[in-house]
Amino acid sequence: MTSRSDSARVGCSEFRHLLKTNRRGFLKAGMLGFSGFGLADLLRAESKAGSSVDRTRSVIILWMRGGPAHQDMWDPKPEAPVEYRGEFGVSSTNVPGIMLSDMLPMCGKIQDKWSIVRSLHHHDAGHSTGDQICFTGYNTGPNPDQNIHPSCGSIVAEQLQRQNPELPAYVMIPKMVPGTNSAYLGVANKPFETLADPAQEGPFKVPNFALADGISVNRLGDRRELLGGFDRLRDEVDRSGQMTAMDRFQQQAWGILSTEKARAAFDLDAEPRALRERYGFQPAFDPGAADRCGAPAWSQRILLARRLVEAGVRLVTVDLRWWDTHVKGFESLRLGFLPRFDQAYSALIEDLDQRGLLESTLVVAWGEFGRTPRVNANAGRDHYPNVFSAALAGGPVKGGRVVGSSDSKAAFPVENPKTPQDVLATMYRYLGVDTEKSYINNAGRPIKVLPSGKPIDELS
Repeated sequence: MTSRSDSARVGCSEFRHLLKTNRRGFLKAGMLGFSGFGLADLLRAESKAGSSVDRTRSVIILWMRGGPAHQDMWDPKPEAPVEYRGEFGVSSTNVPGIMLSDMLPMCGKIQDKWSIVRSLHHHDAGHSTGDQICFTGYNTGPNPDQNIHPSCGSIVAEQLQRQNPELPAYVMIPKMVPGTNSAYLGVANKPFETLADPAQEGPFKVPNFALADGISVNRLGDRRELLGGFDRLRDEVDRSGQMTAMDRFQQQAWGILSTEKARAAFDLDAEPRALRERYGFQPAFDPGAADRCGAPAWSQRILLARRLVEAGVRLVTVDLRWWDTHVKGFESLRLGFLPRFDQAYSALIEDLDQRGLLESTLVVAWGEFGRTPRVNANAGRDHYPNVFSAALAGGPVKGGRVVGSSDSKAAFPVENPKTPQDVLATMYRYLGVDTEKSYINNAGRPIKVLPSGKPIDELS
């Protein structure tokens, strides 16, 4: 434990050297802010850990919260009655025998780079309860919005953060959703939330943060103002002598956010505009549909995830909500969700591949369940956990494969059923997480990382 007197002896020059040698990767990551679990807290946790192996494997979870309709995306049923097959047609892909919804033409052109699991299932039709199952492998507690078991990201942070403390092992873009918290693994294994959201329109702003004695940055405006603000605040800190008086970990956190490399981390224009547009820089659908579909450009969150894994973050979860298409579901999918996902997902896979990152990055796109086989009276589909699909690419996954199948109406698995625990086991094995390890919960009982599940070997 570092005392105040100890931290006072860490001079500015020594501190800058510490940052230069130990935190280079963090700045490449493009961290956009910090939350209640501050950067200083993260650094305290990291200080107790050693560093050893190179961080070469990462996972991106594209969390399609609300539940994407599997029959309108990845598991179409063109021969089913219209009240089951819905309003969309089907189209071929570049892999013979694999058909997708005709709303996913870009994904179909690169089907050889990603695969589908069509036989996932579990037992719970609640949003937050389904979130908990898919992120933790366990059922929820009395409050489904609160974790009683740690998320997969928190398990990754607990087991892998020590391998390289230069970056947070676990990041949420932009902030936590149910199921993503650390539970009994404690605050050090909470996700690092970016909070600032690339999906928001208008000037880019960072959340409030403060230092000792009221030195603060309060929602700086556009990028030029932000960069100038760093210069002014750095000068103020140096002149006031606060740097030597602050806790060592607060010093380190402030130094990260005020160094030259922070400029690149906060400047989203560092990505070429052509690439940002390839992901979906501007919404390509009408504003009314955007209102129904959530943030109009969450594709930029996906681009940020690529930046983070490229820098070395181990697990990034991207919130792609809100796929809860009960009413006018086909309209929402046609005008917003499916064109947006088709563009951004295909851009991510191609971008990772072109950068040589696809082999070291497992991408999992899924939600907490699927949608009902029969279309409801409001031209939508309702919650349905009895069968659903997921798309996986990169890492150990060979493209152009389909694992499992559902019946003729996309109602139940009929071949090779899989569970969310199997998906988690696949991620864990790829990252090198020990799923047999147990942790003591808040009741003093040892709880295994996973209660069940086996890696999906058919994907590799």
